[in-house]
Amino acid sequence: MLALGWIWQWSQWVIHLPELADLNGIAGSLPGMAQGESPDLTVVVPACNEEKSIELTLRTLLASTGLRLEIVAVDDRSTDRTGALMDRIAEEAAGKLSNHRLRVLHIAELPHGWLGKPHALATAAHTASAEWILFTDGDVRFAPDALALALRYARAERADHVVLMPDWLMGSPGEAAMHGAIHALSAWTLRLWRVADPKARDFLGVGAFNLVRRSAYEELGGFSALRMEVLEDLRFGWRLKRAGYRQRVALGPGLAAVRWADSAWGVVLNLEKNLFALYRYKTPLALMAALGLLAQIVWPMLAIAAGGWARVAGVVTYGAISALYFASRKVTRVPPAYVLVFPLAAGLFLFAVLRSMVLALARGGVVWRGTLYSLKELRAAAGEFW
Repeated sequence: MLALGWIWQWSQWVIHLPELADLNGIAGSLPGMAQGESPDLTVVVPACNEEKSIELTLRTLLASTGLRLEIVAVDDRSTDRTGALMDRIAEEAAGKLSNHRLRVLHIAELPHGWLGKPHALATAAHTASAEWILFTDGDVRFAPDALALALRYARAERADHVVLMPDWLMGSPGEAAMHGAIHALSAWTLRLWRVADPKARDFLGVGAFNLVRRSAYEELGGFSALRMEVLEDLRFGWRLKRAGYRQRVALGPGLAAVRWADSAWGVVLNLEKNLFALYRYKTPLALMAALGLLAQIVWPMLAIAAGGWARVAGVVTYGAISALYFASRKVTRVPPAYVLVFPLAAGLFLFAVLRSMVLALARGGVVWRGTLYSLKELRAAAGEFW
């Protein structure tokens, strides 16, 4: 049954991946945009202690072509040089003849009842003047035509929300192994090509590139409705889809890129705040997910060791996983050879799930950017399951 399940996941990727738009390939067919005096797009860039990456993010945004941008950079209580770098780049941009303008907001205190990032996003979005808002992060780099292509695609599709899948930059084999395994495992619950189907349960939100029509954002209450949400990007996409707004997922190799972690252990650390939140802080659900992961790791190996037809099933399972790696490489950028370490990477992901749960329970909350948020408050605001 496990082997047949993996064969099914692989076949779905082979059949349906071509349904996802590649913005690079359809650029010539997308309608152009009239150039006016008002900004076409407001870009919200929250950052807390991002001095290593924020300059590149802002400079690549300022180099965007084909549209006018209103960029709102938010220094969210940073204790490093993030705010100073934002101010310097904004001052430089103000002195140049450009289609874009950059404004910096400095947040010194976090109001009670808010997590830092949702508060930063909501604060910036409140000042937006364009018809569309792009919510991104302070460590994303953009190609010059990325934003114009995404906006043209959103208008052509009459979409309310567009997620552009970024390139996940990986500097070590450990990162690639973890990305490959996590993506393969997520194939059981997320079908990217079904996000556009209003009848499907599938949805998506990605912090690196959430492009939303401002009217839809405001009608849903924006990030003010997600004040205590750790997975604010994903939950935002869930709320949009659930409310009936038109969602699209697009590919675009080279258009947007982010380095999410600097090692396999870095991936585990980054998932610390996320994974227990994914199960809405429900211990039984997290434990059930852990058991499911354990089965995915152990059963194929036991089957191969058992010999006979069980061995055939185990080999077919790994063959199907390998084929899935190959079929989805355009999205993951992970070479199919990394399937050889799938059990190890999946085992480390299982550890990350348990670690996220245990640390939250032991601390009585979730630590994010140095702030402990009460588990009681997080659970009260978690809402219904996905």
